[in-house]
Amino acid sequence: MSLTCFISNEVTDRPCVSPVSGHVFDRRLIEKYLAENGTDPVTNQPLSEEQLIDIKVAHPIRPKPPSATSIPAILKSLQDEWDAVMLHSFTLRQQLQTTRQELSHALYQHDAACRVIARLTKEVTAAREALATLKPQAGISVQINPTPQAGAAGSGEAMDLGELLGMSSEIIQKLQDKATVLTTERKKRGKTVPEDLVKPEELSKYHQVSSHVGLHSASVPGILALDLCPTDTNKTLTGGADKSVVVFDAMSQQILATLKGHTKKVTNVVFHPSQELVFSASPDSTIRVWSVPEASCVQVLRAHEGAVTGLSLHATGDYLLSCSDDQYWAFSDIHAGRVLTKVTDESSGCALTCAQFHPDGLIFGTGTMDSQIKIWDLKERSNVANFPGHTGPVSCVAFSENGYYLATAADDSSVKLWDLRKLKNFKTLQLEEGYQVRSLVFDQSGTYLAVGGTDIQVFICKQWAEVLHFTDHSALTTGLAFGQNAKFLASTGMDRSLRFYSL
Repeated sequence: MSLTCFISNEVTDRPCVSPVSGHVFDRRLIEKYLAENGTDPVTNQPLSEEQLIDIKVAHPIRPKPPSATSIPAILKSLQDEWDAVMLHSFTLRQQLQTTRQELSHALYQHDAACRVIARLTKEVTAAREALATLKPQAGISVQINPTPQAGAAGSGEAMDLGELLGMSSEIIQKLQDKATVLTTERKKRGKTVPEDLVKPEELSKYHQVSSHVGLHSASVPGILALDLCPTDTNKTLTGGADKSVVVFDAMSQQILATLKGHTKKVTNVVFHPSQELVFSASPDSTIRVWSVPEASCVQVLRAHEGAVTGLSLHATGDYLLSCSDDQYWAFSDIHAGRVLTKVTDESSGCALTCAQFHPDGLIFGTGTMDSQIKIWDLKERSNVANFPGHTGPVSCVAFSENGYYLATAADDSSVKLWDLRKLKNFKTLQLEEGYQVRSLVFDQSGTYLAVGGTDIQVFICKQWAEVLHFTDHSALTTGLAFGQNAKFLASTGMDRSLRFYSL
């Protein structure tokens, strides 16, 4: 019996078998192969010379070579070889043609499937928008409030000022009562710092403990907005350039919901403090209310005719403040799905860039494209104070929990601190030249101020000294948020990452 080597395909004098693949090899050839690769030629699994098993066979009788002692014999040998090559070439061409046909059919099916998916996605989005618009009209509860609001009707269309419901005396009294409660609670706390608040020396030791980059699509990179759930700071809310809103649980490191419906990037997001609702705003001129458990849009507010640039939830959890580059700010009832009032400063005639409620909820601040900070009285719907001093569009405003301080930033590489009691600028944090500020946030006690943009800096209030400086993001930082008692700091950036910093 003659055995053929798997490598040379010739009869071997010293056959051996591999216990890994079971194939027969010439001892001389397989030893050379193992010296270079150390693996079985067939399975690529580890194999050593010691594992090879020799096969004892009788002296092999090699086939006699063809007779090539004459020209006719040589020509016959060449003709046979040519015929074999031609047959093999014909077989390969047949296989190539079959493969091309199969590939063409697969590409056609893939293209058809993509078109069907795109059409169905568009139809689902349109159906959700129609459902969100029709629910208030039909008086159907959408789990925004346990008790349906009387007269909760809304067309979901952009409204004229004449269509606004207005702020009734009941609403104003509700706002006043809430402000009284919040002011009383703040006075009870006084100037005492919470016992569990992280000390400055501990905060200075913070470092990055985790980073998550898979929340939003990589095709349109960038996370533009961030918020933390007030009742469970493990839950984060992000808005991306990919037009989606994502609810993420940092503890389990799982995405709880991906909310899609906006037709442009999402620039503002807000968690509801007590209900499983989130809010988002976009340059597509809409504000959307989402149910997290259902991962669906339950309300679409069309309060503006231009891009929505700012979003803030009132302390009652019932009303939204929004501003737009259409020069208006709007105050909307999230249960009725209607705009209550809509105001512009006709004297300035400038687009609004950001908006934020004061902790008591009776006043709020807005920033403008012409570098003005405006303070508004919500009940009177009037501009009660202006803070000039910045140059360039105002990028963000933030009120301190103590109710006295307002932090603002613009495209002038500085952060200004304002005293609301004296109505003046008492401190300016001058950052390095060219620094871009995209986020300002105080912690819940008003002890620390975080600045995000070109990098991340954290200052201790009153002394206004820097205690933290992070440069982990590879692009602009767009969102910052403190955990309860500043136990951690969360940030988002244009590098598509969500990062957490702690001890």
